[in-house]
Amino acid sequence: MKVYITGRFYEKEDATISVFDHGFLFGDGVFEGMRSYNGNVFRMKEHIDRLWNSAKGLMIEIPLSKDEMIAAVNETLRINEISDGYIRLIVTRGIGTLGLDAHLCKNPQIVIITDHLKLYPAEFYEKGLELVTAATIRTNPAALSPQIKSLNYLNNIMAKIEGHLAGCVEALMLNDKGEVAEATGDNIFIVTREMLWTPPTDAGILEGITRQVVIDIAGEFGVPVKQSPMTRQDIFSADECFLTGSAAELIPIIKLDGRVIGNGKPGRLTLQLLERFHAETRK
Repeated sequence: MKVYITGRFYEKEDATISVFDHGFLFGDGVFEGMRSYNGNVFRMKEHIDRLWNSAKGLMIEIPLSKDEMIAAVNETLRINEISDGYIRLIVTRGIGTLGLDAHLCKNPQIVIITDHLKLYPAEFYEKGLELVTAATIRTNPAALSPQIKSLNYLNNIMAKIEGHLAGCVEALMLNDKGEVAEATGDNIFIVTREMLWTPPTDAGILEGITRQVVIDIAGEFGVPVKQSPMTRQDIFSADECFLTGSAAELIPIIKLDGRVIGNGKPGRLTLQLLERFHAETRK
């Protein structure tokens, strides 16, 4: 496997950046996770636009144009002969000092990694996934905009650890108001009385690309979508529940904190949306 680092390709074992890079020292950088289907990166433009917005939010100047970045992603897929796979696109602030002074950092670094990724086993898509609510909350939006997809994912990581300790592969995160935000790496939806509900962006969530695709598909189905503050009780009493994300796609949720959601099986609308999403990726 070859990894792209700022204009050059390196073998996996030789793909390194400086220990003085602020991306390594402080998580000072941004990233996107994307999927390719049949050689085409799904919603590439939306991902690239979000990467640029994230970088702008952190005042990092990306040393490529958007078209050049898209070409670099496609070339990395081509050189690794990956048709259906996962792409991790990273931009760090670059090499600096051991201090926090960002203005001393020079030459932001671009890293593109492509690989085959299977986030969850097939049985979870067939039978559904269980969640546990993490004590670790989402970062307050007043501290850092959740729309900045930064390299610092510590609160998500700690919540993920809580999930594993509870015997679950994923965990639900609440915001500082006690409202439902999202899972550690995915957005969340519920279905109640044939209506789709999902937390709004001001709940402290990342506005996911797949989340928006699902909202668009629901509109095509004539299914109303409401973005509204949500509590755990809303999930407990929902008819269906699922998560969305670039790597996860759509995955059904059948339990939260040991409490069965709906009939304890992947719901009808969830499965319809998943089928329609797969059709969208094949376009």
